Amino acid sequence: MAKLKIGGTWAGVIEVVLEEWTVPMLRIEVAKRSNCGPESINLICAGKVLRDGDGTEKLAQLGVKNNARILASRGSIEEGKSLEEGLLAEEERSRRLSRVKAAATALAKRHADGSLPVEDFNIEVEDQSGQIVQLGSETDQRAVMMGLMLHANGKQLIRSENYKDALEVLTMGEEAFSLCNPKVIELIDNVPILQMDMVWCYFMLRDIRWLSVAGARLEKAREGIERAHGKDYSRVRLLQAGRHPELAIHLRLELLEGVVAYHNGEFDRSRKALTSAHAKYFQLQVPDEALSLVMSMGFKERDAKRALRMSNQDVGSAVDFLVEEKAKRAQKREEDIRRRTEIMEQKRYGMTPSKKAVDLNKLNELVSVGFEKDLAAEALRRNENDFEKALDNLTDPEANSAIQVDIESRKRKRTRQASETAIEQLVRMGFERSRVVAALQAGGTIEQAMQQLLSQSDSNSTVGADNSANSSAPILPDASGSSNDVGGPSTASEAEERDAEMEDALAGELAKGDALTDYDIEVLNEGEAINEYLALLESAGNSVEASRQ
Repeated sequence: MAKLKIGGTWAGVIEVVLEEWTVPMLRIEVAKRSNCGPESINLICAGKVLRDGDGTEKLAQLGVKNNARILASRGSIEEGKSLEEGLLAEEERSRRLSRVKAAATALAKRHADGSLPVEDFNIEVEDQSGQIVQLGSETDQRAVMMGLMLHANGKQLIRSENYKDALEVLTMGEEAFSLCNPKVIELIDNVPILQMDMVWCYFMLRDIRWLSVAGARLEKAREGIERAHGKDYSRVRLLQAGRHPELAIHLRLELLEGVVAYHNGEFDRSRKALTSAHAKYFQLQVPDEALSLVMSMGFKERDAKRALRMSNQDVGSAVDFLVEEKAKRAQKREEDIRRRTEIMEQKRYGMTPSKKAVDLNKLNELVSVGFEKDLAAEALRRNENDFEKALDNLTDPEANSAIQVDIESRKRKRTRQASETAIEQLVRMGFERSRVVAALQAGGTIEQAMQQLLSQSDSNSTVGADNSANSSAPILPDASGSSNDVGGPSTASEAEERDAEMEDALAGELAKGDALTDYDIEVLNEGEAINEYLALLESAGNSVEASRQ
């Protein structure tokens, strides 16, 4: 017999046989001792609602153990359902957040260490001018990538006003950045902006419990932003050709500093910060005339507002900004197409023994001195992209010959596998195997082979009219397809194991942004908050003055 410790509507111990008792049996027993009907009893164990199910599942199967604590609450059936739905929603939220972290970890690992991408894109770290940068060691690069992905996801949740989840994801991002060398972190402004975004979540949740933590985070944020932008914004304005992209960031920082100071009773400090934020708020208001003028040149309203805010409402500078941004986007599209083509080429060559992609720069260098491309790629693949060792293999007649034999062997293997796959596809459609083999040996694609089989006389065909309606089939792969038997596990198997949905969502959020996304804030909520706290300060001042009289 096992003992269950019951609390709630009735407190005590019930002895049960876990392998025999069901939830309905336990509910009835608790209801008897609580002097109420079993339909009004809700049972919770280890944070999970115990549900009746089909009434046959035993308590042991549900994970209930000896000496387990069970909370019995009394309520209506609707209340029970509401409680259960709330717990299920929390479980789903927890699962989703775990998926976000796991996906960010996996993406950062694959894209920071030079592994052959599973996807048709690369995630790379860029500076504000759009140049690809390598920050510190591979570990630093991985941590930065992970932090950036989680920060982007957190900002998306903020835009959706899901501040609770945003705070969780931003905390994960902070943890990722903490794995970096501090000297590397000093080079980027993403970390101080993340600190500020976390405090913004505290503020929007109106949770006063975070007050002391908020102050410390804002100090870190100001220190980091001043280091990145310069105390007088000189550095960021130099990078951005004299524009003012930082205004919205500093407005939010001063607003939050003012709020924290107010709740700490530092009214003078709060008023100073809020007054400065208020001035920046008006500076960021886009005049209708300027907006209309920029939009009349063919730009969308949102883009025009963004450009004017970042250009201190200067129409000429805003138009220049929009033209530059358009050119950058076009260049980025071209680079993405080029990189996708390179990735497809790298997949064709396969992975090195340590699962890295073939280095195309070294490959092109070998090709430029006269070596055949597939041969040079295989030499690099075998030698972990070591140029000198690959060159030694290529110039050694015996090693060169062995590489060629290996390449031809794999090509034949791929061709054979493709043919076997095609045969099985057609056989499953109802065609005789011998006739399928003959049709494929005649050459052509699966579709052509099937048409040939269908065109034969009915007396020799085993396929009815129903099958003939399905005339489309995949094209037979040729021998130049990608090799998955080279240098370790196939990219296909890795793709099956990854959380493609979540990884694609994270990568998509990164792709939507640019170097100035963090600075692009509408400041509508900020304006309302500034007015709210200035009014509170005025009220507090009036109260103090009245008390003196």
